[in-house]
Amino acid sequence: MSDLSVTKTRMKDGIWEAVLHRPKEDEHAELPKIEVTLDTTPIDGVEVTANQDGAYILRVPVPKEAIGDGVQTFLVKDGESGDLLERFAVIAGEAVEGDLRAEIDLLRAELDMLKKAFRRHCLETM
Repeated sequence: MSDLSVTKTRMKDGIWEAVLHRPKEDEHAELPKIEVTLDTTPIDGVEVTANQDGAYILRVPVPKEAIGDGVQTFLVKDGESGDLLERFAVIAGEAVEGDLRAEIDLLRAELDMLKKAFRRHCLETM
């Protein structure tokens, strides 16, 4: 099991960023080896740099080939142990229509409409 932990910070300009932490006793070890894959294909350009807090900044460029209809899931693994540290997804195109989050947004809109109609009905029947 890997001793690294990952905390996602942001996704901006096609770069997924996170902070890697190690236990205090391993803080001064060399840079961790990180492997990121998309459908078992390694992603090029993954960067790990040390910051002043003793943690590491992980930057993963999302390749343009990964942007299209559907859900693309990236796996972030410890390059030495192979343990899965984190995963993130890029969702685009027509698959978003059936996405659970899109369905929840539609349900919220319908619920708001029903609440207004119910309140109007209650006021009219009094």
